Parts: sequence; structure tokens; C-alpha cells
Amino acid sequence: MMRYEEMTSFMVMDIVREASHYQNCVHFEIGQPDLQPSPLVCDAFHQAIASNRFSYTESFGLYELRKKISNHYLNTYKVNIAPERILLTPGSSGAFLIAYALALKSGGILALTDPSYPCYKNFAHFLNIEPVAFAVDKSESYQLHPDQLHSNKIDALQISSPANPTGNIYTTERLQSLNQYCLEHGISFISDELYHGLVYDGIANTALEFNDKAYVINGFSKYFCMPGARLGWIIVPEDQIRDAEVIAQNLFICPPTLSQYAALAAFDYEYLADVKKEFATRRDFLYKELSSIFEVENKPQGAFYLWANVSAHCNDSKIFAHKMLKEIQVASAPGVDFGNNQTNKYLRFAYTRNIEQMAEGILRIKNWL
Repeated sequence: MMRYEEMTSFMVMDIVREASHYQNCVHFEIGQPDLQPSPLVCDAFHQAIASNRFSYTESFGLYELRKKISNHYLNTYKVNIAPERILLTPGSSGAFLIAYALALKSGGILALTDPSYPCYKNFAHFLNIEPVAFAVDKSESYQLHPDQLHSNKIDALQISSPANPTGNIYTTERLQSLNQYCLEHGISFISDELYHGLVYDGIANTALEFNDKAYVINGFSKYFCMPGARLGWIIVPEDQIRDAEVIAQNLFICPPTLSQYAALAAFDYEYLADVKKEFATRRDFLYKELSSIFEVENKPQGAFYLWANVSAHCNDSKIFAHKMLKEIQVASAPGVDFGNNQTNKYLRFAYTRNIEQMAEGILRIKNWL
């Protein structure tokens, strides 16, 4: 039985809707890049339209694009992944549904961190999977430790690195130890790597470096600046290729065709280096400014979020976010969207606007407080 009635809504989407009523709103709430994709992507998209690329592709997606993704893993991580193991999906959301359907049976137990991206538990509820949350905090830089999993019966573990909402990255040693634990205990490992590429301090390893049976999820929404293209991918174990295809055929037939042809041009690394540089500059600015107002426990190493403790001013981040929006038109994401582990004390700020706009938002907050 699908337990969709247990799914919860995003409070941040209520903020987004309310913020749309203010013409002068400063937006820190939504997690999508404001930068354009590479001009090569736009050219490829227009060429696809001119060539009438409106038909279905195979359920796995264009082989040519899957080959490019395979080359990306070889060049970036030195891991050799056959294109046949790569399945293109309608956004990374489609990839998570496939991963959960492959890795867990109905009634299975999925381990998540708290805080984490809220869709994880909602996808689990939809598939009649039981999400179990493990608290992470600043003492471990918001990284789960294998010791937390002892004496807990779980069927799969899901982590994200760089993480939403905290921006932390799992160290090489921690990611390796978690994968080793899962391999030794027959636990499926699911790795959300959607923010790879947007890494400013240290390195982000792919789970496939340590576990060839891991389910690895990524997409074109963040680093490649193509959120509206709704195109993601999942890498599945070799023995589950056919099962993944059957699930994809039934869930969505195939990923968006025009988006696939546009994404053929997305691996423009010179352009992507500028994207990363811009977000790093914004990160440094917002971290410095927000730290003078709230407690920002860790400087984010990746993604484009800061996790700010506002408890010196209010112990209910939902009330605080709505009040800040209504009174000074500054929008942020209430921490309670991301779990129950003291999240009432936090707001998530996205640095997905230029520095001039963010500076205006910071000035309003300072004057307001």
C-alpha cells in the first residue's frame, strides 16, 4: 500500500508562493542557480528543436549522452562506469524513485541523516518504505558515523555530499568507512551527488570509488545550471540494469528528449569553472556577512547553502522565516523542512542570487534585528 498520506509538504514552497507577492523581495529561499547554462547548451537546444527532436528516446536515454557521463566519471574520479549502467531520468527525483525501488522492498528500512533533503523521506513513504533518521550535527561536521548504525536493522543508507541543507562534504575516509560498513552488513548504499562540481574546499569523492554496488545519483540542475530541463541520472549495479529499465519504462517511459539533446553540450568545463568560481565568491561573501548576524557553525564546503542558527532571536524557524518575509521581504527556508534534529533553530540561506542582491538582504536583516 502506498503511504502517500504520510508525505509532508515543503514549508519553503509556501515561502516561495508568499514571496512572489512582493516585487522587491530578496530571495535566499530557493535552491536553484540563477546562472545560465553554457551557451553551447542553448545552441544544442535550439538545434534539437530545428531538427524536430520531439519523439521518445529509449527508456535509458540517449546512448551518446550516457557515454559522455561515463567519460565524465573517468576523467573526474578515475572510475570506469559502463554507459549501460547509466540511466537518464526526469530530474534526480526520478532517479531516487528508481534507487529506492531497486534497493528496498515494501516495508524496508531506509537510513537517512537528520537534517537532510525532505524529499527522501517522502519518496520512501510513497513506496511504503520506512525512513529512519540519524541525527548529525556540527561536532562531526554533519557527517554520519558508521558507529551510529550499529544495533540498527536497516536495508539501505542514503547520504548526500555535498549536502543540502548544510553544505558539508563527507571526507574520503568517512565515505569509505560508511561504504565498507554497508558492504560488510549487506546494506545498500545510495549516494546523492547532485552538487558535485560545486565544491570549494577539499574534494568530493563519488561512492563508486569505494563501492561498485552503490546507487549514485546526479543531474544537470545545479552544477550545470539546468534546473528546468528536469534531467538527472542514476548509476545502478551491473546486475540491476534490466530491472532499472523496466521500472523506468513504467514510471516515465523516457526522460525529456529536448533536454537530453541540450545536455550533450553541458560538459563545457571552461564555462563550468566560471560557474564554480562565481558560487565560491558568493559563498565567501554570505558566510562572512551572515556570521556577523547569526551563528553559522560550519563554513559550507560545497553546494550553495548556509545553515544558520537563529535561536538567539527565535526558537521557531517557521515563525521567524514568515515574520522576516512579511516585515522586510527577505525570504529563506525554515529549518524544520529538513528534519526534527533541532531544526526549529535554523534557517537555510541559498546564495543563488548575485552579491548586490544578497547585500541588500543582509542590510535589511541587520536593521530589522
